Amino acid sequence: MALTQSYQGEKPGFFSSLFDGLTRGLSQVAEANWRIREVERLQALSDEALAKKGLKREDIVRHVFRDVFWT
Repeated sequence: MALTQSYQGEKPGFFSSLFDGLTRGLSQVAEANWRIREVERLQALSDEALAKKGLKREDIVRHVFRDVFWT
C-alpha cells in the first residue's frame, strides 16, 4: 500500500528563501536610514523651531520611530 502526501503549496527553495531574506534585510536598512537622517535633521533645529513643530528635543527619537515602537 503506497502512502501519499498532500501538499497545499510547495516549500520555497533555498535561493528563494535567501533572496526573500536579503530583500527584507535591505528594506529594513533603508527604512532605518531615512529615520536616522530625520532624527539628525530635527536634532539640528533650535529649541524654538522644535517648539513650533510641537516637539521637545527629548521626544525626537520617539516621534520619528512612533510607528515602530509603541511604549
